[in-house]
Amino acid sequence: MELKEISFFDKERLHKVLFERHTPIGRLFETTLLIAIIASIILVTLESVKGFSGRCALLFDLLEWTFTILFTIEYGLRLYCAHNPIRYATSFFGIIDLVSILPTYIAAFVVGAHTFLIIRVLRVFRVFRLFKLIKYMRAGTTITRALEASREKITVFLIFVLLMVTIIGSLMYMIEGGEDSGFTSIPRSIYWAIVTLTTVGYGDIAPSTPFGQFLAAAVMILGYAVLAVPTGIVSAEMVLENRKAASENTNCSRCGKEGHEENSRYCNRCGEPMVKMV
Repeated sequence: MELKEISFFDKERLHKVLFERHTPIGRLFETTLLIAIIASIILVTLESVKGFSGRCALLFDLLEWTFTILFTIEYGLRLYCAHNPIRYATSFFGIIDLVSILPTYIAAFVVGAHTFLIIRVLRVFRVFRLFKLIKYMRAGTTITRALEASREKITVFLIFVLLMVTIIGSLMYMIEGGEDSGFTSIPRSIYWAIVTLTTVGYGDIAPSTPFGQFLAAAVMILGYAVLAVPTGIVSAEMVLENRKAASENTNCSRCGKEGHEENSRYCNRCGEPMVKMV
């Protein structure tokens, strides 16, 4: 029987390394990439400090190209071994992977009168590498699912808030409207309503009449209740997702046996390894 040689560039083997985090080699790759992403973000932030950018320009350029080449290789290998390359390339994380490497290449080749400004903007875009961290956070899956499940409720809530600040802003314009008070238009008054309702309180605009101050006090109190609503919605969905995840972790993928202990390593019916959801 012929033994088929498996090279490093075998698609299935690469897929396990790059996409399957529950394998030992996948966890090793995940840890290495996490360190690289965090180091590259630190580099981007230090580049914006004049004291560092002047003295360490050559070192920063060398490190940036090192990180860019590393992420380029990662992106190319993911396209190579993905079961559906187009789907990966057009997915959220595929786009983030691409955006995280493009700025360095474009900044190196774009020339023109406004090159310096373009390069500065492109360099700032490298902070999008932070999004690459999301897929390596174990709790990120639960949070993402909870947000997706809450999407309709949050959308309705945001529409309600927009209607509310529009009404409050219009009322305040009727009460305080004038050049001296700062409520010079309805959009300006709506801006005040948003700032007040979210309890930010810049203080650049403030009501001066007793009725206006009464309305402002009511909006401030209402703000605490408004902030609590989306938190409660997402928290409830997260509890449901955690229960689903715990249930999935105790089900055997082979025979379907349910009710295993959460720390079970093998199915007590068929002996199949219990793959933990991550």
